[in-house]
Order: sequence, then C-alpha cells, then structure tokens
Amino acid sequence: MQDDLIDSREFRDVMGRFATGVTVVTTRVGHEQRGMTANAVTSLSLHPPMLLVCVDRSASMHPFLEVAEAFAVNILAAEQKPASEFFARHSEQSAELGGFPHHAGTTGVPLLDGALAAVECRITERYSGGDHTIVLGRVVAIHSGTPEGAPLVFFGGKYRAIADAV
Repeated sequence: MQDDLIDSREFRDVMGRFATGVTVVTTRVGHEQRGMTANAVTSLSLHPPMLLVCVDRSASMHPFLEVAEAFAVNILAAEQKPASEFFARHSEQSAELGGFPHHAGTTGVPLLDGALAAVECRITERYSGGDHTIVLGRVVAIHSGTPEGAPLVFFGGKYRAIADAV
C-alpha cells in the first residue's frame, strides 16, 4: 500500500481515539538535561525488563537520545498537566526542565518530582521507524513515586480525567 493512500491527519485523528497515559521522557548528556512529553511509550519485555520510546526525528530531544546512554520515563499525575504542556513544546526550553522540581535518578537522568512512577533505562538499541527513532531501553531502576494519584490521560487531542472504574 502506498503512503499517499492514507491521509496523515486522518490517521492521526483515528489514533487519537486510543486513550494513552502521558509521560515525560528525560535524559542527560554531559551537563545538559532534556525532557519531552511522550505517549508513544510501551513496555516491551518482562525478561529482561525493557521498554521502548518513539521519538520524532524533528524533536529537539532527538539529537540527545541519539547519543545518550540512559533515559527515564516519568508517568505523570493529573496535576502535572503543566509539565506535560511545557515538555510538549518543540524547543530548546526543555534544556532547563522548565523549573519543574526534579532529582537525579540512579543513572543520573532527571526524575520529575510528583510523578506517579518513573522507570530508568539504559539504552540498548535504536531503530529507524519512519519519521521516528525507536529507542529501546533495559530497565535498571524503578521508582514508585505517588502511585495513589490519578493519572494524566490524553484522548481525542485533549487531556482527560479518568472516571470511576467500570
């Protein structure tokens, strides 16, 4: 099937109907810290524990993840919507982590304070995936954070709250 048979906007809209959690992926290269909002994140393997992150090649974070040794996936709580909005901007502003409180994890990458949980990974592989790079990481540390909080969710192009369980 040819790419021009699928309208990119329609594809994006359809995939936007898949509700996702919201994360901020963080890394450190030398003394520089970076972060980006990501919902293209998934667990990959339990043995060994691995996950993957898909990063748009045009994202300001992309060059950092091309050379970084590690990254963290910070799973955001509902009240962290401002952090998600900040890190979703495609700019160099993410260099200072926007003044959002954070601390260094086991690997030295920044972990956002107040996240529901965070997972630190050592990068094992990078693969081309269309206009994205798929970054695989082996989990080296997990942090429970504030597991009792409500998650930040994205659906239909908007942030959402989760109602009671069905």
